[in-house]
Amino acid sequence: MTNKPSKGRLFLIDGNSFCYRAFYAIQGLANSKGEPTNAIYGFVTMMRKLVSDHKPEHIAVCFDPKGKTFRHEQYQDYKAHRKPMPDELVSQIEPIKEFCRLSRFAIYEKPGFEADDVIGTIAVAAKKTGMETFIVTGDKDAFQLVDDRIKVLQPHKDNLVYDIEGVKKKYSGLGPEKIVEILALMGDASDNIPGVPGVGEKTALKLMRRFGSVENLLKNLEEISSEKIRSSIKENEQDLRLSLTLAAIDTSVPVEIDWESLKLGEPDEAGLTEFFRRYEFRGLLKQTAPVGEEDKSKRDYRTVTDMTGLEELAGKLRKADAFSFDTETTSSNPMKAGLVGMSFAIEPFTAFYVPVSCPEHPGPGILRGDVLELLKPVLENSKIGKYGQNIKYDVIVMARHGVRLRGVIFDTMIANYLIDPIKRNHNLDDLSLEHLGVKKIAIENLVGEGKNRISMAEVPLAKISEYACEDADCVFRLVPVLKKKLKAADLNDLYERVELPLANVLAKMEMNGVALDTGFLKELSVKVSGEIEELVKKIHSEAGEEFNLDSPKQLAEILFVKQKLPATKKTKTGYSTDAGVLEKLALSYELPRKVLEYRERAKLKSTYLDALPEMTNPFTGCVHTSYHQTTTDTGRLSSSEPNLQNIPVKTDAGRLVRRAFIPRKRDGRPGRIVSADYSQIELRILAHFCRDPNLVRAFEEDRDVHAFTATLLYGVKESEVTRSMRTVAKTINFSVLYGKTSFGLSQDLNISIREADDFIRNYFERYSAVKNFLEAQKEKAKKEGCLTTILGRKAYFPNIRSSNVALRNYAERAAINAPLQGSAADLIKLAMLRIQERLEKEKDGCLMIMQVHDELVFDSPADEAEKLGRMVKKEMEDAYSLKVPLKADVSTGMSWYKD
Repeated sequence: MTNKPSKGRLFLIDGNSFCYRAFYAIQGLANSKGEPTNAIYGFVTMMRKLVSDHKPEHIAVCFDPKGKTFRHEQYQDYKAHRKPMPDELVSQIEPIKEFCRLSRFAIYEKPGFEADDVIGTIAVAAKKTGMETFIVTGDKDAFQLVDDRIKVLQPHKDNLVYDIEGVKKKYSGLGPEKIVEILALMGDASDNIPGVPGVGEKTALKLMRRFGSVENLLKNLEEISSEKIRSSIKENEQDLRLSLTLAAIDTSVPVEIDWESLKLGEPDEAGLTEFFRRYEFRGLLKQTAPVGEEDKSKRDYRTVTDMTGLEELAGKLRKADAFSFDTETTSSNPMKAGLVGMSFAIEPFTAFYVPVSCPEHPGPGILRGDVLELLKPVLENSKIGKYGQNIKYDVIVMARHGVRLRGVIFDTMIANYLIDPIKRNHNLDDLSLEHLGVKKIAIENLVGEGKNRISMAEVPLAKISEYACEDADCVFRLVPVLKKKLKAADLNDLYERVELPLANVLAKMEMNGVALDTGFLKELSVKVSGEIEELVKKIHSEAGEEFNLDSPKQLAEILFVKQKLPATKKTKTGYSTDAGVLEKLALSYELPRKVLEYRERAKLKSTYLDALPEMTNPFTGCVHTSYHQTTTDTGRLSSSEPNLQNIPVKTDAGRLVRRAFIPRKRDGRPGRIVSADYSQIELRILAHFCRDPNLVRAFEEDRDVHAFTATLLYGVKESEVTRSMRTVAKTINFSVLYGKTSFGLSQDLNISIREADDFIRNYFERYSAVKNFLEAQKEKAKKEGCLTTILGRKAYFPNIRSSNVALRNYAERAAINAPLQGSAADLIKLAMLRIQERLEKEKDGCLMIMQVHDELVFDSPADEAEKLGRMVKKEMEDAYSLKVPLKADVSTGMSWYKD
């Protein structure tokens, strides 16, 4: 031993126990490189919580060494049946130890001895000094070490602490000194400690309470009433004595204890920040202490409050090759946001904030008209580059204030999304922390939260200025970092040719908006309300009583208890009544079918019929949805307020919602809605990739691909294909795209798994190149961790090599679909860019107003609709040259509704 121990509590952590618990508690977590990180993350959070809850003065984490221990010498089969540590956990042990070192947790590990032995040795040594020790483990073996100065702590059981009395309570009055003998009698299957066959914990406790010790038990075997137990002990006496040795923790391990190193010192915050960044623990990154303090001393942030300062700033901007730009506004909705101020950065650590004063929010600042007049030429100069974070927002805000922002050459949010598409958030706070080590000022620090939230226009000037300058500064400093990463990932072309220019197209679409027939929606809402009331009456009548249809618990009681329908799924709170369960029941029973109808209409009414009119902008009379480029793994766009992707199309009532989307009024000039939809885009991309002769032929000959597939599956002529045959073929075609199993297909078609398996086997016999391609994709994903789309977009599959079968199967299905879906996203984005360029050149009053999945929707003057349809069809079909033709179907009408 070295050094003198100091006073305080010592916490000894069973490192392997923590590692295993963390590994199995969190499934599927991996970084963007596909490296498993679940055990690391779990271990980190458990240890940080332990330290936070108990604030130990001394701490050590003890690990099992590699190789065999002295117990293997005593018993060759010791732990012989235990499965080896999973490879995914093995790869995380060293990072876990690195975390311990950065956190200033002492690490102990002794070849030839288990962690339990090292823990026991340190605990006994600490006891001699008068130190109180807590052994942190879930292993019952540790109870044998408990005494007046040593306790066992089990954090996973609400920080339950076992002292001497606690052990006695758990083991029916038997104290810690009897634990080894109890364990020896019981044996331990996980460690392959033999024990006595037929003796479990209950019997072991009974024997120990009666005889007091194993030795006394062996001397008085004739007093055991059970012949079976008596014979088993007698026949296995040698194993019992061996088990006594194996179960005993060695407290005299020759380990040097450095008491000074056991003191819990200040963690290496910079090292931890880098560690969390490396393993992509963004939530933990936010919890670390700020590491950008040295940057603050370099910062030169200025507030520009007069025309002299503004003219000086304008001069600097005019001379710059590029600058970062950000707006501060009164709303997250750019179509409603009022301009509060603008921030700029032209070099690292230097930024300027220009507060804007206007009638809507007067205050300290320069009059809005003066600011815009002076800065408009710079902002509209396309030769001066602009950087931004979610620059689409700023483009819309400035356009509404009479400034067309030109020269946008970098958007940090979009760049980071391409680099790390499986990351959920790409906000500036996260990017700054992850890439720059800067913990930004949180927006909540300025405007508050909940009921106490204020507008940005109400934030004191000094606060908003620092916040806005920091935004612009961080964006400026992020640009070179992300440019380097884009280049390294070979994503520059996709970024510059597609994603960045698309942001401008989306900004225009959002500003265009979609006109709504609110009167029609109100009429439809009244009609659907009547249908809902009628359905409720019928459901209550059939159920035999009234109940709350919106209560899953009450519905389950009606269906499964009172109606006695077969329950197929149960949750922690009772029988499930989710859509999947009801759809299956609806095939045979009327009541669940009506409940599904009720739910569909109720959702339609609340989400669309009643909500859409409320979303109409009072100044434009249109709904202005927000498109999101950075939220899906595959590159597809999503939308919100409203979510256009979720407007129902499978029911008559749902399709009617589209009738409310109409052309805008053009001073009496009639309008039309023109819709263009890619036909079978993902199957065409599949044909392009796999070159299957049959699939290629179907598209080259412009056949109905589902009917064509039916001819192959059923061995009939296309003229003989029935509707049901085509439906089966269509379902299988799409099942292949989504990597569905025989079970999934059987559920979709309501057939047996064997029948589904026959269909899939038959399908792949006819489309053999498809099968080979899909298998090759899965293998490539396993090998490289990612796949690419037609334009080089990366799709990552971190769980593709997981030992968890469910996670691995899900990743394999994603590996089949993501490159196809991502390529479809690539193509429609290319088409949007081409079409918008044509629209701007031709200036015929036609507007691109919506993008939904593989469909583009336009608002056109009636006399331009036919011409527009031809142009859109050509640009969509010529967007990219596939091995098979691209095909777009165009329709024109008085609304978005298609009969």
